[in-house]
Amino acid sequence: MNPEARLAELGLSLPNPPAAAGSYVPTVRTGNLLYCAGTICLLNGQMTHTGQVGREQTIETGNKSAEICALNTLANIKAAAGSLDKVARIVFVSGFVNAVNGFADSPAVINGASDLFVKIFGDAGKHARAAVAVNGLPRGSTTEVQVVVELKS
Repeated sequence: MNPEARLAELGLSLPNPPAAAGSYVPTVRTGNLLYCAGTICLLNGQMTHTGQVGREQTIETGNKSAEICALNTLANIKAAAGSLDKVARIVFVSGFVNAVNGFADSPAVINGASDLFVKIFGDAGKHARAAVAVNGLPRGSTTEVQVVVELKS
């Protein structure tokens, strides 16, 4: 199934591709690999989730935050590749969780992004991953996701 049709089936839509917030570009392609800069949970100019998991946010709301980060990443992939149909596979996801000291459930939070990639791309959405708790993220975001994608030749 077409990835964008699958998004619609899930009741989701791609946001406008988020602009770079500094001295970098949203994506860099080298060969068939597309490196995607980190995206936060910003939709329509508004932060959807701010604060730390374990304080202002729960694992469940953090999971939703990671899903929104993944949607932003998909918007950047589409902008760079022209279509999500050009994705051969999601290769690697780095997930960062703004969390209280000692927080040990980062994987459960970043599953929000990972699960979305699998729902959209099936087996091609399965990827290697890191999920790390940190003490702060840009704009107070609850999560940030970076992705490496293989594009079809």
